[in-house]
Amino acid sequence: MISKEKWAEIIKNFHEENLPEIVPREQKIEIEMKIKRAISIIGPRRSGKTYEMFYLIKKIREEYGVDRAVYINFERADLGGTNLQDLVSMLETYYQIYPKNKKEKIWLFLDEIQNVSEWERFVRTCLDEGISVFISGSSSKLLSKEVATSMRGRNISYHIYPFSFKEFLLAKKFEIKEFYSSNEKAMLENFLDEFLKFGGYPEAVIEADKREKIIRDIYDTAIYKDVVERGKVRNTNVLKILIKSLLTSKEFSIHKFYNFVKSQGIKISKNVLYKYTHLLSDAFFVFLLRKHDLSYRKSEQSIPKVYFIDNGILTLNGIDDKGRLLENAVFMELTRKEKNIAYYQNSLKEEVDFVVKEGKKVKQLIQVSYDISDFMTLDREKRILIKSSEEFNCNDLILLTMHEERQEKINGKTIKVIPVWKWLLG
Repeated sequence: MISKEKWAEIIKNFHEENLPEIVPREQKIEIEMKIKRAISIIGPRRSGKTYEMFYLIKKIREEYGVDRAVYINFERADLGGTNLQDLVSMLETYYQIYPKNKKEKIWLFLDEIQNVSEWERFVRTCLDEGISVFISGSSSKLLSKEVATSMRGRNISYHIYPFSFKEFLLAKKFEIKEFYSSNEKAMLENFLDEFLKFGGYPEAVIEADKREKIIRDIYDTAIYKDVVERGKVRNTNVLKILIKSLLTSKEFSIHKFYNFVKSQGIKISKNVLYKYTHLLSDAFFVFLLRKHDLSYRKSEQSIPKVYFIDNGILTLNGIDDKGRLLENAVFMELTRKEKNIAYYQNSLKEEVDFVVKEGKKVKQLIQVSYDISDFMTLDREKRILIKSSEEFNCNDLILLTMHEERQEKINGKTIKVIPVWKWLLG
């Protein structure tokens, strides 16, 4: 049981603290809600969820005063084993410190809430009492059907990922505008190279001189805490081999991987491999993109393409393929924008990198190619876009590349060739 003295110390210490300087995020979350729902801020470890909470708390402090928002981080060592009764005690302690606020609107910010047992009951009670609640967590389990059921549909979820390129530039204090001089354009392209190589983890962007150490620490912590510890992984050796295979694979088949580990004399079931892969996905560490098919069953049974949460993770593990880094950055931007995406491969194994859908209708086809200066590369990319355009009756065709910008007109259709920096900032 956590004492009221401890809760009082935590609450009062936070109210005495000055909040750090914060890079505004593209994801806009409002502090005022007309309906009684909790706000879930969800995403991978160290992606900026806590700082998004601080940004919202700053707005509350400016408008209502310091004491109307309470922030608790449940990854603190002294809050291990926090339970429902502790949360009730925390709220009672707050009202003892600030009795006048019993009649006022207050906001609770509960960080890494998945570490607290029965937190859903506490949140529901707070909502019924008119208290605004913001929760965060590093596990996509916060989006699971079980939590949705226990919250009775009374939450709205927002995802926070590592910095987008636009947020990266804001953190670097580079002014984003419509037109650039030659020098500004050169700076912009240098920043893009840095972003594609080292990614957008906020700490690694702001502390660039320590970024490799920071990314390594994030990688190790995410694997240990969000996968090994939370998933109770016993065979960490197989997990390491699985991660290495995902890092070095454009596509990933659990069946082929199972046969590989078996050939190495490693005994493990296919179900365990599925579990480990799901744990990596739940931790927002890896994303598996399925093939576009009108049949849901066929799509789910297709061999997925592999993407990672941040390019810094790829570079850290020796992946320096510029084409793959570019494609991974494009995938993450589409994910940030909550696009419904798949890849497509026809019977000739020709592939469209990203099929953007609304329901079952294909709305946009995106091809990513680092360098199209070779006419054979350009011809290949154009050919599959046009063929797929005719197959899906889709006329919004985009070819993303590093530098070139123009329009290609073929068979009455237009392919927009766009430099990736312009698309990322669009």
